[in-house]
Amino acid sequence: MTKVLVVEDEQSLREPLVFMLEKEGYDVIEAENGEIAIQKFQAEGADVILLDLMMPKLDGNQVCKQIRLSSNVPIIMLTAKDSEVDKVVGLEIGADDYVTKPYSTRELLARMKAVLRRKIEPAVEADSVLVAGELRLDSDRHQVTLSGKTIAFPLKEFELLELLMENVNRVLTRGQIIDRVWGANYFGDTKTLDVHIKRLRSKIEEDPARPKYIQTVRGLGYKFEI
Repeated sequence: MTKVLVVEDEQSLREPLVFMLEKEGYDVIEAENGEIAIQKFQAEGADVILLDLMMPKLDGNQVCKQIRLSSNVPIIMLTAKDSEVDKVVGLEIGADDYVTKPYSTRELLARMKAVLRRKIEPAVEADSVLVAGELRLDSDRHQVTLSGKTIAFPLKEFELLELLMENVNRVLTRGQIIDRVWGANYFGDTKTLDVHIKRLRSKIEEDPARPKYIQTVRGLGYKFEI
């Protein structure tokens, strides 16, 4: 049975959410603040965490950062804040998705099922090989093939594609990508990333204008979708 940790300080919101999840057949653990959430996660674990952002003592961002030190468990932020900045901050510290209050139970369930599916990594033929459909990346050989045909990639394009494929179906912010591929001390034009994404699409997408793999997440960044 899938175990869900619900972290919400408002009882009037937490109890209906727990009831709905249990009715759907999930094993639910409750926590009314961040400190208890960390304690319960360490003691009992969870398959997915629904984490309120605004809480006393430890807020959702602090809890997320603490959990990310030891686990990649899927985390969905529940937030009354709908600003782009808050969403970017949450994603950069390790949240997998966010749902803005008030939310529908159908939307929340759909997003939760989606992040649980994302735990399935792309097929791995060897430690150095990532596969998504007809696309195959071999980091040891610095080689990318599409439908059996080898495609030439300069170093940064290769590193960018590798990063996206390693985080399949997960949104990576522009800041995360630039830090990982160009380094934290990069102070160049951020449009460099857009240029590289455009080049990647021209090489691996059947229709670059309607990409199948590399998706733009407006206001946030990019994700590799399979």
